[in-house]
Parts: sequence; structure tokens; C-alpha cells
Amino acid sequence: MTSKVRKNRIAVCGINGFIGRNLSVFLSDNNYQVVPITRKELAYAPKQLANLLKGCEAIINLAGAPVLKRWSDEWKKEIYNSRVASTAKLVEAIKLSVKKPKVFISASAVGVYDPYDVHDEFSTQYATDYLGKVCQAWEAEALKLKNEDDFRLCIIRLGVVLGKDGGAFPKMLRPFKFGLGGKVGIGHQVMPFIHIKDVLSAIWYLIKREASRGIYNFVAPEMISNEEWTAALARRTNTRALFSVPESIVKVLYGDGADVVLKGQKVIPLRLKAAGFHFAYPDVETVLDDLIEQKK
Repeated sequence: MTSKVRKNRIAVCGINGFIGRNLSVFLSDNNYQVVPITRKELAYAPKQLANLLKGCEAIINLAGAPVLKRWSDEWKKEIYNSRVASTAKLVEAIKLSVKKPKVFISASAVGVYDPYDVHDEFSTQYATDYLGKVCQAWEAEALKLKNEDDFRLCIIRLGVVLGKDGGAFPKMLRPFKFGLGGKVGIGHQVMPFIHIKDVLSAIWYLIKREASRGIYNFVAPEMISNEEWTAALARRTNTRALFSVPESIVKVLYGDGADVVLKGQKVIPLRLKAAGFHFAYPDVETVLDDLIEQKK
């Protein structure tokens, strides 16, 4: 007796990360069985991994070591391998699958773009720093599935994902609670951001919308600088942003990783908006309305 393929299965790679944890809950709430793909499963041989992915309607690849920490040579290798090598392994497993998923959604980051131009998904003005090169290599692995028959590939270029329970926001908010908030560097760098709930809704949108394929910028429509973000946080916490973190201090703390916070990308979500996706949190004010409890 042959086993029947189970319906409503979605594999999530990077299940233990901030986005992965939230996505797992979101999919479960929408009656999907989540197949968790951790670092342990990614170490499987491609054929074994393909068996694990069997029967999945979609595969969401969010794997990647954190970038907001000091970059040693070893950590730079971890940043690269956790993204590029893991994606290569998933691509190989998908190619070995007898019945492929309907869609493969693979993460990338807006760090692929240079910090000078305004970028929609058709921009080819890419960054030449380490993170930019990692993003390009990361996407190149996923793009090996571009011409597969009866299959959709979506690459999502993520901005700074903001939520209460993880990611960058709690770290950003903490200094303001003690009256120590301030801009980073000169503060002119753009901070492309998106609320975690909009990330989840947009992933769901791409899964369900059969016309969706290709590259999508996952950022809110509003474009703000670090200085403007700092001012908004100061207003919401009833503090004054009197301090600033000099570039030299950031470089001491993060080494080469300082570029993650000292540089920014001017990014617009052209394709999501054109497809009719509705952002529940399109600007900094709606984001902070949700993330910061208002005192009565």
C-alpha cells in the first residue's frame, strides 16, 4: 500500500530564528503542518533531505547566521556558509525530489544593493562590500531553480525586520528606556524596515498567489533615515535623543560588520505594491503604534 502525500505541509528552514519562529506559529494557525529544517537537518545528504521535504507544498528558506555582531574571519565564513551553502543544499534536494513543491521562497537581504541609489527589484546597482557579495552568491544558488518546470521561485530581499519578541527592535528600544537613545554615526543612513507581521503576510501572499515569482523587496513603503527613526523612538518613549554613537565606536564593537548599521539602502517594495499587497504597517508611526505600549 503506497503512502498518501500529506496535504498542507510547508517546510521552514531557519525555524529557530526570529522570523522562522513567528512564521511557524503563523502557518500552524492557518492549519498548515510545519516541517522544521534546522542546522541538523541541513547536514543530511541531499537525498535524505529530499525525503524530509517530500509532500511539502512550499519550502521557505530563512537560514542564516546573525550579522549584527562582531565579524571575525571565522564569523564571516559562518555568515557565508549558513546562507550560501545551506541554500545550495536545499536546491540540490529539490532537484532530486520526484514531486517538487509548488514554490520555493528563499531569503536574501537589501544589503545586496549599494547605499547610493534608490532601488526597486529591477535595480542592478549592487553593493561591493562583503555582505553585498554574500547576498549575490546566496541568490545565485536559489536562481539555479529558476527554469524548473511547474515550479515557482521567489527571492525575498529583507530589510530590518521589527517585532516585539526578537530581532533588532528590543535592542534598539532598550537605550531609550534609560534615556540614552541616540542616532548611530551621522544618522543620515537610510534604515529600510518592515514589521514582522507584514513579513508573515507577504510570505503567505506569495505562497497563495500563483502569479508570484522572482525578486521581491520586503520593506515598508516609507523610507526614513536612522536620525528620523531615532527621533520617532524618542517621541514614543518621551525621552530626548541627546546621545549618538560615533562611527569609531561602532567599528570597534562590530569590526567589518559595522557597515550593517553605518550604511543603509534606499529600497522600495515596487513589486509587492504592484501585485496589490496591503501593508498593515506602511510607515514608522504604524509600526511603533503596535510595538510600543501606550501609557494610559
